[in-house]
Amino acid sequence: MDFMQDIIARAKSNRQRIVLPEGTEERTLKAADRLINDGIADIILIGKPEKINLLAEEWKLANISKATIVDPQNHAKKKIYADLLFQLRQKKGMTPEKAAILVEDPLFLGCLMIKAGDADGEIAGAQNTTGNVLRPALQIIKTAPGISCVSGAFIMFTKTPQYGKDGVLVFADCAVMPNPNAQELASIAIATADTARNLIGMEPKVAMLSFSTKGSASHEMVDKVTEATRLAKQMAPELCIDGELQADAAIVEKVAAQKAPGSEVAGKANVLVFPTLEVGNIAYKLVQRMGNAEAVGPILQGMAAPVNDLSRGCSVDDVYKMVAIACNQSITLKAAKQ
Repeated sequence: MDFMQDIIARAKSNRQRIVLPEGTEERTLKAADRLINDGIADIILIGKPEKINLLAEEWKLANISKATIVDPQNHAKKKIYADLLFQLRQKKGMTPEKAAILVEDPLFLGCLMIKAGDADGEIAGAQNTTGNVLRPALQIIKTAPGISCVSGAFIMFTKTPQYGKDGVLVFADCAVMPNPNAQELASIAIATADTARNLIGMEPKVAMLSFSTKGSASHEMVDKVTEATRLAKQMAPELCIDGELQADAAIVEKVAAQKAPGSEVAGKANVLVFPTLEVGNIAYKLVQRMGNAEAVGPILQGMAAPVNDLSRGCSVDDVYKMVAIACNQSITLKAAKQ
């Protein structure tokens, strides 16, 4: 089952407006050309039009002329966006003068376009750090109602069909929260279950991971995971979730039968929630590199509109897929509001 092709097909069927603030970055521009050619999204590029057009000519990108190109220093809505930024942030010390400067920053401009309803989502990070991408998003777009924190998930397409759903699992948090508390970890679990369900049509079975299974070890770090599991069940009673579970108990049925008999999740988990960022980040990179898995993400969860971060080592294909994912996130969010 090709989940990624389903994501791409869904994006094509209901095209969304995706803004790419790093409009002159090579991988971003080449991905934009492919996305326009394939009809995945309506692309908005931020950057000097003359530079973008020159690069498109140099790299023989025939479709860039069909993108909307916004010069961050000179466009019709510059004052409108600056006023919007001032209104949103004046209680935090924003002045009209500061807003007039920040509105020329492509990362701020992209988020302001989304806030104003002129774009549906954003992809950035090929040139910028996660912090730089997230800062304007959190200040302008903010988190979705009821969500206490933003987190980053990866869809892991593995070569081991006996695990997850035909080898597909969702890992979180691998990108944002260094050491979430129990409440935040519960929120991450619920958001990641939603990602699994809404993006790849997978009924989530969520394992809250630890170095302990059902009390096999006693430690405050285990207590955090146990409490997070209890809170997640309270917050989302319909969710199939269990913890604390060790990784093998979560995904290997024989181990689960010994360590967590009777669990609806153990041995069958397709969503793995890690107790800290360091564990999640290390785990996904090991599975990716040593297991030859394809890791798609990070997919930022919990935002009021899709703003997704890229690794600075990303490929053209990574940008292409993340735009398709952002389109799907936007489609789901819009449907939920109807």
